Amino acid sequence: STQDLATAVNGTLERLRPGTPPLPLDVVRSYIGEGAGRLVSQSLARAELQVTLETALEVFLEIYAGCLLESTRPYPGVQAALQALSSSTLAVLTNKPGGFSRTILQGLGLLESFAAVVGGDEMPARKPDPGALLLLMERFQVTAGETLFVGDSAVDVATARAAGVQVAGLRYGLDPEGLVA
Repeated sequence: STQDLATAVNGTLERLRPGTPPLPLDVVRSYIGEGAGRLVSQSLARAELQVTLETALEVFLEIYAGCLLESTRPYPGVQAALQALSSSTLAVLTNKPGGFSRTILQGLGLLESFAAVVGGDEMPARKPDPGALLLLMERFQVTAGETLFVGDSAVDVATARAAGVQVAGLRYGLDPEGLVA
């Protein structure tokens, strides 16, 4: 979803100050992972825009809602992996807003694979805080030893470790360098 997030960030900057040069994809990517507030805040700072975060976030969410599925696609092998894991209880825990996450998963034909989808706006605190993961474990009555957290960023590794669960890192995702570190 990185390209669609960058489209929304740059659309936000352009709407707030027409003529603002777009941020490069790698810059936007470096701001992703800890929620829309951080993404927008850092983008505003980089573009040197003096706008309240509340105003910018409202614009960003409006623009992002319109481009959620322009280029967002599952990584190769994801559909096959979800099929292979269909006998397990699977959930999504993301810092992306929950409604957007469910819309994306529905649009990609993946939503039915998950027993729950919890977004950053629906949890007590965003990842890497383990609270939402612990609540999911409680909801599905699984122990830390029965849980595997799959992620693609350092934030995901930190979340799993804070919850005391095993983690599998996918190096082809959002932040391979941070994940490995």
